[in-house]
Amino acid sequence: MLTVRAREMFALGAAVLVATLAYAMVFVAQSEVLDPGSLAWGGFFCLLMVGAHLAVRRWAAAADPYLLPATALLCGIGATMIYRLDPDNASRQTTWLVIGVAAFALLLARLPDHRVLEHYKYLIGAGSVLALALLVTPLGYNVRGARLWLDLGPVGIQPGEFAKIGLVIFLAAYLRENRELLGRGFSPKHLGPLLLFWGAGLGLLVVLNDFGTSLLFYGTFLLMLYVATGRLGYMLVGLGAFLAASLAVYRLVPHVADRFEVWLDPWTDERGGGYQLVQGLYALADGGLFGRGLGQGYLVGENGNTIIPDAHTDFIFAAVADELGFVGAVGILLVYVVVSWRGFAIASRCHDGFSKLLAFGLAAVFAAQSIIIVGGVVRMLPLTGQTLPFISYGGSSVLANFLVIALLLRISHQSETTGRTA
Repeated sequence: MLTVRAREMFALGAAVLVATLAYAMVFVAQSEVLDPGSLAWGGFFCLLMVGAHLAVRRWAAAADPYLLPATALLCGIGATMIYRLDPDNASRQTTWLVIGVAAFALLLARLPDHRVLEHYKYLIGAGSVLALALLVTPLGYNVRGARLWLDLGPVGIQPGEFAKIGLVIFLAAYLRENRELLGRGFSPKHLGPLLLFWGAGLGLLVVLNDFGTSLLFYGTFLLMLYVATGRLGYMLVGLGAFLAASLAVYRLVPHVADRFEVWLDPWTDERGGGYQLVQGLYALADGGLFGRGLGQGYLVGENGNTIIPDAHTDFIFAAVADELGFVGAVGILLVYVVVSWRGFAIASRCHDGFSKLLAFGLAAVFAAQSIIIVGGVVRMLPLTGQTLPFISYGGSSVLANFLVIALLLRISHQSETTGRTA
């Protein structure tokens, strides 16, 4: 019978093989030359994932064996599609993959027990809010109407990607400490600090016009509150407040109103505000059942610009569906289901309340972000500008999501190697 790490190694090998072949197919399609160099990136990616596997084997030997292979597959497909759309961005994305794996290994090595984070919940929560607050300083700058980025000289980062992790840690620690009192009913005394931290972060995101991250935070908050207390009333009140706030924001913020109108009928302005969504829908339809084939879809014009604006970030799922078709797109979605499912499974096996809530929150925020961006592309939800984890171009997203996976593996290892503590 295979050991846990042996299962991870074989699954990881399959994921790397798929990623290598996919990248090679795009390389050959674009260069029109069958060259051994088409496998060079795959060899480098293999070494990178072997390093990640060895880090897990060394510092989290009992952890879940399927999270890392699923992550590797998403990273490989993401790098392939980014290379397909813009080779220069692909080289930068590969650099961020290296940084992400290094941070992944460093967290596993330097955080032998994730439960120590519970003791710093207020510091972590305040730090997350402060990171968002920096966006209103001269360091922050606008991208398409939303103030999402911090200018740190040679690089720009999205603090919201890291703040989501910090706020999940804070919520897990605070709810673990107060869940019994909150479970008895509405308690202003114990809900106060929770709402203060959460409200400050959410309010800043509203001021910054980052409603995608606001939705992500709000949904995660309600889910974690419900899981911690088991009281459906909190969910109902929260959903009612969300609908009321959404209506108010729709009437008061033109940027949100425009997004909503485009969502309802993008063809009324298909050459203007609806152009991106319409082109994404055409790409989804063009892919058919099995797709045009990697490197074969009509995604890049003769001038080198992508047909779908921001195809490498907001709309990379449409590009995937064009070249891999409905079957390939559903396959990618199933990989996201695997990551989320393993996260929830880890939460169910934890022995203490903090670990259980932390694992659930991390898996929930990962799943919610994936649903929000895919929902926007297929027009089930209004567009929000979120990144598709591990597939979209973006260093902050890659780094933050590698930290999410590392924390889940650390929790998994801890739950398998320690007895019941709470």
